[in-house]
Amino acid sequence: MSAVEQYARAHIVTDTADSFEDEHQAVPVALSYDPDADPRQVHMTLPGPHEWAFPRELLERGLRGPVESGDVRVWPCGRVQAVVEFHSAQGVSVVQFDSKVLIRFLRRTYTAVTPVAH
Repeated sequence: MSAVEQYARAHIVTDTADSFEDEHQAVPVALSYDPDADPRQVHMTLPGPHEWAFPRELLERGLRGPVESGDVRVWPCGRVQAVVEFHSAQGVSVVQFDSKVLIRFLRRTYTAVTPVAH
């Protein structure tokens, strides 16, 4: 199968920012999916050593309504944005995306196919 990797810009939403500009500054996020490693999981890498793996279905369902699984929560935010919230021992990271970025990524994961062996 073909691995899918997509880079996006998202906003880290936090109440600890020094200013409004800091809170709403876009940061690079890597979205990846490797069906050979685990066809049910997607990975999201935030700046720094922050990588999260969670069910692809959670991301898909979270675009339509609030869902959670373990330390990850996803919900729509208005008509064109979505929020992904990660909980860890170090705290909470709340990341806001344009929904179309996540939809495009999910579509690519579903079109990743296994080459036919001869």
